[in-house]
Amino acid sequence: MSAQSAKVRKALDAAVEAIGGSAREGQIEMAEAVANALSDRHHLIVQAGTGTGKSLAYLVPALVHGKKVLVATATLALQRQLVERDLPRVAPALSKVLGRDISFAIYKGIGNYLCLQKMNSGQADPDGEFLMELGALEGQSKSLREWIKDPEATGDRDDAPEVDRKVWLANSVSGRECVGADKCAFGQSCFAVKAKDAAQVADIVVTNHTLLAIEIVESHPILPNRDAVVLDEAHEFLDRTTQAITEELSSTRALRAAGMARKYKPGAATDAFGAAASDLDAAMEYFATEYRSDPTKQGRLDTLPISLSAPIKYLRETAQIVINEIGAEGEAGSPDEIATRARAKGAVNEVNQTLAKLLKLTPDSVLWFEPTYKTLQLAPLTVASLLRDNLLKKTPVIATSATLTFGKSFDSIAKSIGFTIGDESDIELKDNEIDPGNLQMLDVGSPFDFANQGMLYLPRGLPEPSREAVSIDAFVELGELIKAAGGRTLALFSSWKALESAQEYLHKALHDLPIKIISQRRGDAVGPLVEKFAADETSILLGTISLWQGVDVPGRSCILVAIDRIPFPRPDEPVMAARAAQVDSTGGSGFMQVSLPRAALLLAQGTGRLIRGVDDRGVVAILDSRITTKRYGSILLNTMPPLWRTSDGEVVRESLRRLAQDLTEV
Repeated sequence: MSAQSAKVRKALDAAVEAIGGSAREGQIEMAEAVANALSDRHHLIVQAGTGTGKSLAYLVPALVHGKKVLVATATLALQRQLVERDLPRVAPALSKVLGRDISFAIYKGIGNYLCLQKMNSGQADPDGEFLMELGALEGQSKSLREWIKDPEATGDRDDAPEVDRKVWLANSVSGRECVGADKCAFGQSCFAVKAKDAAQVADIVVTNHTLLAIEIVESHPILPNRDAVVLDEAHEFLDRTTQAITEELSSTRALRAAGMARKYKPGAATDAFGAAASDLDAAMEYFATEYRSDPTKQGRLDTLPISLSAPIKYLRETAQIVINEIGAEGEAGSPDEIATRARAKGAVNEVNQTLAKLLKLTPDSVLWFEPTYKTLQLAPLTVASLLRDNLLKKTPVIATSATLTFGKSFDSIAKSIGFTIGDESDIELKDNEIDPGNLQMLDVGSPFDFANQGMLYLPRGLPEPSREAVSIDAFVELGELIKAAGGRTLALFSSWKALESAQEYLHKALHDLPIKIISQRRGDAVGPLVEKFAADETSILLGTISLWQGVDVPGRSCILVAIDRIPFPRPDEPVMAARAAQVDSTGGSGFMQVSLPRAALLLAQGTGRLIRGVDDRGVVAILDSRITTKRYGSILLNTMPPLWRTSDGEVVRESLRRLAQDLTEV
């Protein structure tokens, strides 16, 4: 064993002991691979199954090597686990082993922190005036004002009293609307500045995929300098990056910007901008009505709709005039005036930049319309080259998750993140750049005995789900399984329509039983739903795609995970459909290279909600017969945890009844 390995193992032992865990072979293997990547400055992809303890496997070697590491996660739950549970216990233990102080911090985008200048401004603000008009929400705004009087208040949205999204927006600003600490009267006490200052000097900085993606896209430093980047929950990084750089234009956003500009600088220019925003609002409303009634308008839009093109051009012209007029005023004025000017200019500029991109569509972009909020959305067809140039060439990247392989290969996920595979490795590098093809890929498995801890139930004879609906037979099967399990079920659905239909059926089928049905609704936060489910051992939780990942309910409350269908992307999902079509156009198979890997990843994630600890037992039921009747079914099954498989419903129901009885008697 090398001196480096011995040092990492000693530190890992101390960290594991600090959290009350035990040594795991996969964790040790991963920690040594991370240590080598940091020492040799190469990239690493690690699939670390549930129970491996991957957070310690990347945190410990980073701290042993004295590297400043940025950890980017997809979910709030993992951020909290790292900052509130793992690091506070591990840091003191490693400080003793390494003989130095260890620090860590969390940093998010500016919009995640309350803006003291905005909350204390003497200038009237359209966001605040809107809350006054609503009346009922003003009380929530007051609760935020009371909270920030506490010396321990962080100003962080996740620590703040729970308030409506509109209330938070009225008391915060975006990055472009922020005047900057040097010009702000509250710069010394700014919550975002304090968080960034702490992050600048910390050994480990925890952030989110979205903020890292924004920095990559804008090629402008937002986050602290670092020696390496860890992408935890890396299977989500492509989607989070795509979402982060998707441009959105809604009439609501345009009207807000117009209101801020008019409030700051009334006059002909801002009046014209406001009128243009109103014209766009009317055009959006008309187009939304057409969109809902005409299926041919749905999905990807090849060009900007004619009915929206003229209003968008006019809005762009008036926005540029407003920006020029505000910019010509310079930087003079009181702190309140400077901040109000920055917010107005920033809001108009954000709209203006989106307008410019909409008016210059390229074949590499995907445009579509979202009718519920009357929003045009514009996303890149691919982000791989952007990630390669602005991330992978700059610093070593450790990408890890419980699910990263498709068909036993890492190639699909690696290419999506921007790594070069095989013949693609002829990349030009400048001085000090890292080769995106210098990549190690590793699967360290899981310490769980899936075949003995759980069953995979694949019922035969169920009708194939149609595009629009799951069959009543599948709901009947689900109801019988839930009865056998005595509740204790996480039921995952691929659409809101399927969830709502299942809820309607289950309310009737289970009405005589003491089983509480908890149903996700549009806009619900995941955390509180999962907490309710975990707290009531005989409840069931019905959820859509956001609950297929990141839900961790070990033990008694979840012995059955039911999945309604294989989660293929919908044919009218614009970005995925466009990516599949691009592959088809080059002679490949969009289904095999885009749609199937996506479905496999989600299915593996959903299946992984069952076994979360060494003592967990239960059943995963997939109520979609295609997984056994279609040729691609074997690929999907091989991507999931190796649970014991059966198609015998009575065996499954009897196993659930026995397990539920055992839990009741304990």
